[in-house]
Amino acid sequence: MVREFLFGKKKPDAPKKKPVKITMAPHCRVVTELLDPKGTDGDAVQSWRVFRIMSEFVQGFELLRNHGLAATFWGSARATPTDPYYKAAEELAAKLAKKGFAIISGGGPGIMEASNVGAFKVGGKSIGLNIQLPFEQKLNPYTTESLNFDFFFSRKVMLTFASEVYVYFPGGFGTLDEFFEIITLMQTKKIERLPVILYGKEYWEPLLRWFEKDLLKKYGAVSVEDLELYHLVDNVNDAYNYILKNVSCDNIRQL
Repeated sequence: MVREFLFGKKKPDAPKKKPVKITMAPHCRVVTELLDPKGTDGDAVQSWRVFRIMSEFVQGFELLRNHGLAATFWGSARATPTDPYYKAAEELAAKLAKKGFAIISGGGPGIMEASNVGAFKVGGKSIGLNIQLPFEQKLNPYTTESLNFDFFFSRKVMLTFASEVYVYFPGGFGTLDEFFEIITLMQTKKIERLPVILYGKEYWEPLLRWFEKDLLKKYGAVSVEDLELYHLVDNVNDAYNYILKNVSCDNIRQL
């Protein structure tokens, strides 16, 4: 009666509807990639995936906080020890390691291995942040510390967050992806401007000419200042001297 007085007569209950059950095919992208990137449990829920992401960030920050001055190297995973760029990356990493730089790489083969080899040989800090992939990538044996990642984006944060200089050797889509992301973050002032070294004129000059001819002059998609976010070198000594000149050892990006 009280309820009827306050709200009017109670309407008859609507017939209950049966819950709709949505079934996803086991090959569905939501299941295989987003909810469960390892593909081991089709019933995984996205909230649990968040905890795996968090753990990768925590482990990465805990590892990197133990190091001060650092340089991150990128480049092709397919370069062999006989490749001139492999040898150059090894030599440059060794010189920087002797100066107290921790050398950080993606932990895999090719240029990543070369940079770790250089630091390892001179007794420096050699860090590998590896990614689990179905091909190419496995942790090289020349790291003094390492972590394995399932997620590219958390690994990318670790590769960039604690370094004072970024060194890019010739590479594939992954190297270019890392390069474009870094200069975009600097261009938009989301991160502070730091030295970005592009090693190898033969490889990089066609891309840089396109930046200037098309992106800048033809389409006006970038500004002149944007083309100053990176520095092109063609030998180890030029790269080494530029880094020492432009990296402030008193302003280390501690975590």
